[in-house]
Amino acid sequence: MLDLLKRPAAACGALILTLLAAAMPAHADSIADFYRGKTVNVFIGVGVGGEYDIQARLVSRHIGKHIPGNPTVVPQNMTGAGGLRMINYLYNVAPKDGTSIGMIANAFPAMQAAGIAGIQFDAARMQWLGTIAPVVETMAVWSASGVKTLDDARKREVIAGASGRGAITFIYPQMMNEFLGTKFKIVTGYPGGNAINLAMERGEVEARNNTWSSWKATKAAWLTEKKITVIAQAGPRARDLDAPSVEDAARTPEERQLIELVVSGTQFGRPLATNAAPADRVAALRAAFAATMKDPEFLAEAKGLNFEVDPVLGEKMQQTVEKVLATPKTIAAKAKGLLQ
Repeated sequence: MLDLLKRPAAACGALILTLLAAAMPAHADSIADFYRGKTVNVFIGVGVGGEYDIQARLVSRHIGKHIPGNPTVVPQNMTGAGGLRMINYLYNVAPKDGTSIGMIANAFPAMQAAGIAGIQFDAARMQWLGTIAPVVETMAVWSASGVKTLDDARKREVIAGASGRGAITFIYPQMMNEFLGTKFKIVTGYPGGNAINLAMERGEVEARNNTWSSWKATKAAWLTEKKITVIAQAGPRARDLDAPSVEDAARTPEERQLIELVVSGTQFGRPLATNAAPADRVAALRAAFAATMKDPEFLAEAKGLNFEVDPVLGEKMQQTVEKVLATPKTIAAKAKGLLQ
């Protein structure tokens, strides 16, 4: 110790930097040592084939090589209650060690703010990793129905398919009925987006909510062949979509606040989150997600699937979640009827 004190200041500084540099790889190695040989489970709260499922599997195929230790990443579907079963499991039951990730329904922070029954998680205490891009929600109608515009949907009953109450496929047409005067009759019970699409083809239902990116990724032929007509959109305006904005249709500032809360999930896109894992592993997962968003192989595959990559990263998403949860209680209470 005395010998160290006798050294020149520059030499002491160099020694300290050397010691710190030696410690940093050791920390990184500890993360790699933990993940090496492990399996990271990516839980998907909806059925196979929809946009949530496709994006979760897309990220799962690439993120493992960016996580220190290169664990095996396994996507698996856990359906029920519009994704609520999965997030409750992730938050309360799944291992809290950085090996459990969920593809979260983007309406859940708004539903928590509104006090919806069945929520057994705190979105503010989830650790958000990021999303490929925000989304534009749409309401599309089967063209053979003859409904071509928002005004048409105000004049006659239109049967819309949905998975269940609390799912965006239900919330969106219900919101349009309340604020835009449409006459959607909502039929629930479909296990996922693919089942609703089949119902549209069979003539069981005439309309459904879906994101613009999902239409382009999963039903590009329907758009090319003009089998569907998008009569409304919400969230960030799509550059390649000419449809009226639900938010702009609000009649008062309070109505707009309500609509913005209901469609706040558009800001989250198809978000990935983990539970209360150790901070260093959360940081590693967030860094891995950010690196995946720049991975040439990931970008090439995303392009082939018609997904735009405009990522929102974990720290920014965490702030947005907290902002949604801070919605004034009077506004959130009025949104409850739409979100439950």
